[in-house]
Amino acid sequence: MHPHTIVAENLAFPEGPVWFEDGSVVVVEIKAGRITRVRPDGRTEPIATPGGGPNGLALGPDGALYLCNNGGFTWSGDGEGMMLPGGAPDEYETGRIERIDLGTGKVERLYDACDGHPLSGPNDIVFDAHGGFWFTDLGKHHAHNTDNGGLFYAHPDGSKIVCAVHGPNMNGVGLSPDGKTVYAACTQARLLLAFDITGPGTVAPSAIPALPGRVVTSFPGYTYLDSLAVEADGRIAVATLVERPGICSVDPATGAQEDFAFPDLLTTNIVFGGDDMMDAWVCLSTTGKLAKCRWPRPGLRLAHYG
Repeated sequence: MHPHTIVAENLAFPEGPVWFEDGSVVVVEIKAGRITRVRPDGRTEPIATPGGGPNGLALGPDGALYLCNNGGFTWSGDGEGMMLPGGAPDEYETGRIERIDLGTGKVERLYDACDGHPLSGPNDIVFDAHGGFWFTDLGKHHAHNTDNGGLFYAHPDGSKIVCAVHGPNMNGVGLSPDGKTVYAACTQARLLLAFDITGPGTVAPSAIPALPGRVVTSFPGYTYLDSLAVEADGRIAVATLVERPGICSVDPATGAQEDFAFPDLLTTNIVFGGDDMMDAWVCLSTTGKLAKCRWPRPGLRLAHYG
């Protein structure tokens, strides 16, 4: 088990951590439909209540938060001390991208469709140096079918959204330090994929369109993939679920894997911060906890932080 301390508890399925210079971390609470700031001493403060299923979160160039809202989940496992997300609930309408004013908590819907097709379950988000953002759509599970999502790119002013890659189960997303590669973690396919960026919102075509991207590495058995963050040296720290719960640091050149175990079946997210960028906060989602640890290497400082 990787050494860590618990910063906050009693969170309603935390994900999407965003580190701030004052040492606080803002997370989503998917089950509660809420955005919450966690102070260094563990105090929590609500920021906004967008409802639905707030999921991935990022700080934009204008100082606002940008949210992937998956539209909500059904839930199970409460009697076993765990929160387990499922498919679309009865009240599900659509997935969407929202802007949240940190000062007022105002929630503004930017996108709920692309080229006339509704967003299903927007999941994770990362801004690039141009001021636009890449985001994944995990799709949505219904009783008798599953909607596919993909990899998208959008402008934060609501003016443009494009689908770069159609594909199922795309979850975590991140950018290489040089900004030339976008990574996506495919949850149930258990693949970490790389796409060569050819422009804002465009990637190099794949030889076989049905098999997008380049495989960085794959995982066996029931080791599903969730969110990811990139280290300063280019390694990809991807959250691994179920059989190997924790964070796996992957060398993008060789695919070599280094596991950091954490005590939650769905260890879903990691974010780097601190003066040396070697502090890491990890979401232990089914048990509602936010953990903090030291990482052996610095994380990549994200765009638009100072």
